[in-house]
Amino acid sequence: MTVATAKKMTLEEFLNYDDGTDNLYELENGELVPMPLESEINRRIAMFLLIYFSKLGIPYYRLSMKTELAVNSRQVGVRVPDLVVFSEELAQVMQNATRSLILMDMPPPLLVVEVVSPNQENRDYRYKRSEYAARGIAEYWIVDPMGQRVTILEWVEGFYDERAFTGDDVICSPFFSDLKLTVAEVLQG
Repeated sequence: MTVATAKKMTLEEFLNYDDGTDNLYELENGELVPMPLESEINRRIAMFLLIYFSKLGIPYYRLSMKTELAVNSRQVGVRVPDLVVFSEELAQVMQNATRSLILMDMPPPLLVVEVVSPNQENRDYRYKRSEYAARGIAEYWIVDPMGQRVTILEWVEGFYDERAFTGDDVICSPFFSDLKLTVAEVLQG
């Protein structure tokens, strides 16, 4: 008896994929994964952080929401973080892009923020963690409204060192030292 296996999608096929809808997808190990619709609290958290980083003096062209990011999983995949902070070098590379997609041969972002959605915990805490570390992303934030915490991951020698913050803790960011945010402020609590 033979078991039929679905054909894995390549990065090129993913980039050319159009199902005629406005749905967002990630590419995970060659499989098309529909992104769940954002909850209002997740949207507000991402927007709050975008405005906060702008007020810190990060220029608008280095801040992006829903930029696609090529990563290595078992094969090349694509993630769609809630918020991305580009380096100046990456911003220059992206300047004339026809699609907001950071390819593998481009510099990595300085920061990626994922706001955890219900039933997506493994994806944000495990899979994306290893993919973003392999991509060399200096800092990865996991903002978890359900768990009421913000986890800051700092890339050190190919792996992430982790610090979790809750309640009125002031978030300590290795790359944004002038940050003065508490977890409660981020979670809108």
